Amino acid sequence: MFSFHNIRYSPDKHFTLSIAALDMPAGQHWAFIGTNGSGKSSLGRLIAGKIDNINGDITMPTGQSCALISFEEQAALIQRERERDDSDILDIVTEGTPVIELLHEVSSDTASIQQWCERFGIVHVLQRGFRKLSTGETRKVLLIRALLQKPDILIVDEPYDGLDINSQQNLQACFDELHQQNIRIILILNRISELPAWVTHLGFLHQGQLLTQGEKNSVLQNQAVKSLLFFDNASFDLPPKDNCCAHYPVKQGDALVILREGKIAYSERTIFSGLNWQINKGEHWAILGPNGCGKTSLLNLITGDHPQCYANDLNIFGIQRGSGESIWDIKKHIGIISAALQWEYRVSCNLLSTVLSGLFDSIGLYHQVDEHQKSLAMAWLRQIHLEHKANAPLQSLSYGEQRLVLIARAMIKQPALLVLDEPCQGLDEINRQLVLAFIERLAQQGESTLLYVTHHAGDLLPCFSRRLQCTSTDPVHGSHWQSL
Repeated sequence: MFSFHNIRYSPDKHFTLSIAALDMPAGQHWAFIGTNGSGKSSLGRLIAGKIDNINGDITMPTGQSCALISFEEQAALIQRERERDDSDILDIVTEGTPVIELLHEVSSDTASIQQWCERFGIVHVLQRGFRKLSTGETRKVLLIRALLQKPDILIVDEPYDGLDINSQQNLQACFDELHQQNIRIILILNRISELPAWVTHLGFLHQGQLLTQGEKNSVLQNQAVKSLLFFDNASFDLPPKDNCCAHYPVKQGDALVILREGKIAYSERTIFSGLNWQINKGEHWAILGPNGCGKTSLLNLITGDHPQCYANDLNIFGIQRGSGESIWDIKKHIGIISAALQWEYRVSCNLLSTVLSGLFDSIGLYHQVDEHQKSLAMAWLRQIHLEHKANAPLQSLSYGEQRLVLIARAMIKQPALLVLDEPCQGLDEINRQLVLAFIERLAQQGESTLLYVTHHAGDLLPCFSRRLQCTSTDPVHGSHWQSL
């Protein structure tokens, strides 16, 4: 069994995880939920035996192997790939370690590798470099690496985030099968709706404390838990758009983006081609499709973060790409939040500076700011309830808290075009409702046009009346898109 008593873990001066008592005997099937920054992921690492120098009494199952899947593990693998990157030395663009090599690091069982890759639909990326994968595809690689180790205990932190609908259903079926095989699965979740029926016991964490624990239904009915998951939309409002933010003068219905016969292709494959798409002011688009179909690549084309934007017939804010324009003339009217940005935002920066950097479209803050701009950034930190951590390093926060700060960074200037690539990834229930309220209010105000990627039908707000839907994919010839 797992037993934790009088646990105290402080990774830094900004956070402490305290657990008075937690006993998880064999036969009980546990999941943990809680607020962002509550310590859920730290608890997952604790159960997996990946934290040293802990005060307290710990009893762990003996002779049993354990695997952990989490955003932190994903970040560590991405960081390792960065450290191995020798592009600057060799003056070539590298794609990173091929997926097949990453899988062979944990297993030599070729048949099992093939089986799991077929099940999760990534056989076609086995020879592809890890750095060229989509966010969802990297998540699948991480899942398969863990499953190939055939652990006795599998701890999964936010298993469904980043996965398309079919992959979510596939993973749920996989969990059900592993559960039937008596493999112990411990889940850490933000969405209560994702709790499997076979979970018997639940723990709820808040502000570094295991607030309550016990049988699943009793925890879900706990009034303290209910109150911490309640979002008061009536008391919510956005900070006003400020004069220090760039303003793009365009009439309702005028074109912000025109893409003609859009194409992204590499020597061995095409992501998509022949895509014609016009985005007018006031049209809010949902971009929908399976993992790997090119959603993020398409958005990067528009934001100027994909090198092939210059090879396309692309007009943004009346500027034809490739005409000698300054990228900053375009970026000042764009806000963006994505998993890729979160992985890239590794500079030493506190929360206040991170939000302020959104005014200058930089990773890190390299401009002098005045008190008025600081007041605006603090207003956004108050909206996400992190003003008390304004001087804390961004990297000291949990994944979900970091996501909130980067959402505030994207929204601070209430840009003409706001790109939201799975913005609710890693957010707890109440913060998910908060961010959806941000999005809905921005749509109502009419100053920002929204492009939105999500794999969760429940996160599709009524304001997204337009759809760009991937209707089919092909590993060689690319994806086919339809605007609705």
